[in-house]
Formats: sequence, structure tokens, C-alpha cells
Amino acid sequence: MPDAFTTRMLHLVTGSQERVVDITGDCEQFLREAAAGRDGLLNVFVPHATAGIAVIETGSGSDDDLLAALHALLPADDRWQHRHGSPGHGRDHVVPAMVPPHATLPVIGGRLELGTWQSVCLVDTNRDNANRQVRLSFLG
Repeated sequence: MPDAFTTRMLHLVTGSQERVVDITGDCEQFLREAAAGRDGLLNVFVPHATAGIAVIETGSGSDDDLLAALHALLPADDRWQHRHGSPGHGRDHVVPAMVPPHATLPVIGGRLELGTWQSVCLVDTNRDNANRQVRLSFLG
């Protein structure tokens, strides 16, 4: 099966603030090239111990709500045993247990099948590392 599996790495700079970065457009661009009208699955994976992938609504405050919820559940204080980096950085290493580092999404006719208000987002709470990679893989 030629071209059954295609992968690409995105390189993102998230800055020094906690962020939810919408990468839906990057996923769609990748699928235009990789899927070429075929059905299959898109896997989105972030190879970092302090970031995750979420499928959520953006632009209406949900992205800020997600960051606020993570702060409420995982305060950035000195309770964490993992202590290198900025104060409270240990909580960043727990984030992927709640916002997994991957998502697998359906692709129909070469297009990402998301709900009306859904977006694919990188969730990055680590202020110490602004350089992020996201692997997009299409299996047709």
C-alpha cells in the first residue's frame, strides 16, 4: 500500500505564557497533501512531557477555561516533587495525564471530521520551553 502512512512534524513557538494553540489549520493543510481525498485516521502527537493535545471549542473562552481548570486542579506552587525549572513547574509534568499527548481523529474524503465547534489544539502550560513539536501522521 504505497502512501498508506505519511507523517510530518510541526514546529511551534508557544512563548513564555501558558497557551492553547489551535492547530486545526495545520492539520487540514497536512491532510490536503497526505490524504489526497482518501479516508483514514489522523494521529496528532506531541513528544513532550509537559504538553497535551485537546479537541475543544476555541474563541469563545473555552481555551481560557481549560487553562483555568488546569490551574485549579494543578496549582503552580511548591507541592510538586519534580522541582527543576520555574516555581511550580512540576505540575506541568502532570498535565499530560489529564490532557493526553495524542488524539486520533477520523478523516473522510481527505477531510478532518470534527464537530461544528471542535478544534485541534496544543495545550502547553510549560513556560520554560517555548519550542514545541507536534507530529501529524495520516494512516489511509
